[in-house]
Amino acid sequence: MKIFDAHCDVLYKMLLNNHLRFYNSKDLNVNLKGLMQAGVTVQCFSIYIPESTHPEMRFNVALYMVELFYEKVLKPNPQLRLITSQEGLNHISEGEVGAILTLEGCDAIGRDLLKLKTLLRLGVSSVGLTWNHANAVADGALEERGGGLTQFGKQVVNTLNESNTWCDVSHLSERGFWDVIEWGDYPYASHSNCYSLCPHTRNLNDEQIYALIERNGVMGINFVPQFLSGKENATITDILRHLEHVCALGGEDHVGFGSDFDGNDELVTGLESVEGYITLKEELTKYYSDIQVEKFLYKNLASRFPR
Repeated sequence: MKIFDAHCDVLYKMLLNNHLRFYNSKDLNVNLKGLMQAGVTVQCFSIYIPESTHPEMRFNVALYMVELFYEKVLKPNPQLRLITSQEGLNHISEGEVGAILTLEGCDAIGRDLLKLKTLLRLGVSSVGLTWNHANAVADGALEERGGGLTQFGKQVVNTLNESNTWCDVSHLSERGFWDVIEWGDYPYASHSNCYSLCPHTRNLNDEQIYALIERNGVMGINFVPQFLSGKENATITDILRHLEHVCALGGEDHVGFGSDFDGNDELVTGLESVEGYITLKEELTKYYSDIQVEKFLYKNLASRFPR
C-alpha cells in the first residue's frame, strides 16, 4: 500500500550538518533506507529558513537548500525521482520514491515575486506562506496581531494559482487562512491537527477543516506530540483520534499525513522515524477498511497534487 508524506525537515537538518548522508544517516528520522523499508511512495522535502538568518541572506540560504536537495538527496540516490506533476506521480516505478520540493514560509522571497518564481522554476511545487511569525506575505499562527494576507500576499497567492501550485496554510494565522480560502485555488494544510482535540494555535478549528473540505483541499495529520496531545509525549492512538475527528467532519476523502519528521525533538511513541509508518499502517487496518486506509496513506494527497 502506497504512502504519501506531506512534510519533513530533512533539508533543514542537512543544512545544519552538511556531513549527513541521506541514504542511511541514523541522525535523520527520514532517510532513504527508512522510506523504502516503510514503503513510502512520495516524500515532501521542505525548505525552512532558520529565523536567525539575516533577512538579506534568506534567499541565498533557500537556494543553498535547493542545491542540497539536488546534490545531496537526489543525485547520490537514483532510487529517488523528482516529482513536479501528476504525470510524474503516475510514473513512479516499484522500488522508487518520489520526492517533492516544498517551501515552508515565504520569508526567503522578501517582497520580490521574481524570487518566488525562481524557486518555482527550480522545482518547488508547494508553498507555505508563513512559518509562525509575520513576513511580507501574511501573519503566522503565533503572531499576536493575527493579520491576514497583505497586498503582496495576494500577489503571491495569485502567482501560485497561475502556476498550479499548492498553497499551504499550515503555520498561517486564522485570518490569513480565510484569505487563502477566498483567494487561493489550491489550499491545503501539509501538517496540521485538530484544535478541538488539542487547542494549540498551530491547529485548525472545525470551521477551518470544513472550509478545506468544501474547497476540495486536504489536510496532513502532524506527528508532533505538542499538536496531538498538548504534551511532550503522544501515541499512535492520538494520531488516530485526530484522523477520526476529520473523518467525522466529513473529511474521509480530505485527510492524510504530514509527519514533520526531522522538524522537532519530541516524537510519537512507536513512531520515532519513518519506519514507524509500518506500525501506523497496521493500526489503521484495525479500524478502517483497506479502501479507507489507502485514501489516508496516499490517495487523498496524491489525487489533489495540483500540477
